[in-house]
Amino acid sequence: MDLLNTLVDKGLRRETPTRAEALAVLATTDDELLDVVAAAGKVRRHWFGRRVKLNYLVNLKSGLCPEDCSYCSQRLGSKAEILKYTWLKPDEASQAAAAGLAGGAKRVCLVASGRGPTDRDVDRVSDTIKAIKERHEDVEVCACLGLLSDGQAERLREAGADAYNHNLNTSESTYGDITTTHTYADRVDTVRKAHAAGLSACSGLIAGMGETDEDLVDVVFSLRELDPDSVPVNFLIPFEGTPLAKEWNLTPQRCLRILAMVRFVCPDVEVRIAGGREVHLRTMQPLALHLANSVFLGDYLTSEGQAGKADLEMIADAGFEVEGAGEVTLPEHRTGGGCGSHAGGGACGSHEGAEAGCGSHEGGGCGSHEGGGVCGTAPVSAAAPAATADEPRPDLVAVRRRGAGTDLAPNA
Repeated sequence: MDLLNTLVDKGLRRETPTRAEALAVLATTDDELLDVVAAAGKVRRHWFGRRVKLNYLVNLKSGLCPEDCSYCSQRLGSKAEILKYTWLKPDEASQAAAAGLAGGAKRVCLVASGRGPTDRDVDRVSDTIKAIKERHEDVEVCACLGLLSDGQAERLREAGADAYNHNLNTSESTYGDITTTHTYADRVDTVRKAHAAGLSACSGLIAGMGETDEDLVDVVFSLRELDPDSVPVNFLIPFEGTPLAKEWNLTPQRCLRILAMVRFVCPDVEVRIAGGREVHLRTMQPLALHLANSVFLGDYLTSEGQAGKADLEMIADAGFEVEGAGEVTLPEHRTGGGCGSHAGGGACGSHEGAEAGCGSHEGGGCGSHEGGGVCGTAPVSAAAPAATADEPRPDLVAVRRRGAGTDLAPNA
């Protein structure tokens, strides 16, 4: 298929696809799906081999958020019956992180609900980072604390943080439909603050909130322009008690097309399957490993994930291997200066024709955002038929009752 051959060639050269090509990926039929996965898989393997990076979430502070993000179980006014607790102590957070590291995770994502951290909150998280690094010197630590004020990213970096997560979630034109208490520009500003402080930026999206194909392509091109090192792709978890509880717009096939589109637009970044994979990909999760090179292990912030043992078995059965602690995730050109070092704010790839490129606050930290988503050769119009909605599966949405904030052992 000419389109797929073109996209593979561009992916191997780190060249940006056109918007029409990205839209065409989302418009492919189920009969073409395996061809799409195979093509995007070539790009994934070229940059990341058959390695799968494991990440582990620790929810430092759950619920009671003043923001109104529609997708989030921790939002203002949420009636979701989630765990609610204030800050974990550094030793408690370190113990929680140790469970994920024992399961093979090489990155720990420290998440806290709220609009953004106070200076005292930054001190708390800094103490937690130091406690984790004292026990596990080589672990990567990513913080996800919301909107950052001036100087806070630098303080987190000095405390030992390696990365900062703040997702764009959806397109700029529709952002106001899902959140009113902060803006899309606020999120972009926080991603840029992380870059400027020398932190590895992590920023992604949520699919399944009722967005169009154009919205999905817009946000992924915007991510490409911001050039984070990792892009978490979340699929909306429709929590009862939230405004989006009735949004069941995804099929496993559509989830795979979305992941393939992200891989083609952001070929050499860490694409992470984040919140909602168990709910929407279900038995097709192994196919997603051919597109993404990173997953979360175990549970998410406020919902339960697949058993950690099952995650490891799935990776092995699909012919992939867990990335070791001593292995470098990103290609060399993204780690030793130039693209990926973000010196001077340079973005990855040629970006010719890019309108924007490959950045969270509470509700889906470090990319989980619980609650929170070719072929043709001609441009796809806005009138392209929408994917058939998935059947609601509320039975697959389980509120987390173990791990951080409880006396029960975590799922790792």
